[in-house]
Amino acid sequence: MPSLFRRKPATVDASPAEQEVVAGEPRPKGYTPSKKELGVVTPKRAAQGRRVQDPAPSSRKEAYKQMRERQRAERAEAAEGMRNGDERYLLARDRGPERSLVRDIVDSRRTVGSFFIAGAVVVLIGSSINIPAVYYASNVLWAGLALAVFVDSVLIARRIKKQVRARFPQTTQKLGGLYFYGIMRGLTFRRMRVPKPKVQLGATV
Repeated sequence: MPSLFRRKPATVDASPAEQEVVAGEPRPKGYTPSKKELGVVTPKRAAQGRRVQDPAPSSRKEAYKQMRERQRAERAEAAEGMRNGDERYLLARDRGPERSLVRDIVDSRRTVGSFFIAGAVVVLIGSSINIPAVYYASNVLWAGLALAVFVDSVLIARRIKKQVRARFPQTTQKLGGLYFYGIMRGLTFRRMRVPKPKVQLGATV
């Protein structure tokens, strides 16, 4: 009858691969052969979604060139985002739904202020001509243009006040700042406005 307290044999049947390793050279007790030694190859994962980066610069001049190109691309992206009205790239003065509404109010109508610069150039040229009739007409044109801009600015401010109070009754924006923002936008040529207009002339806002 076998004894219950008999020690187990020190050696255990090993696999052929393990026997090869042991036969090659003696290993310490408790040594576990690696997968490489056993001939097991771990499959490699295919790299997915790896971001393609610029090659490492080989000199300080090349590093500076890459930095300038990267900054140029970032500035172009920011300028395009600003023109399109992307909130991430807008200046602090242009951010917020109230400011967006003011832009739409001004862009949906023709403003006298958009002709102000052209009128001012005509007045400047007329004032420099030493002909009394032309000089007098230039002054009259200047006065009429200034009056028209003032009246138009009042109408813009009244419409901004009405629309903002109706749509944003809990707004923390100061109406005076919104008036000034809308009037200054109205003084700019439509094609030069940033962010660019999102609504057509005559559209209902």
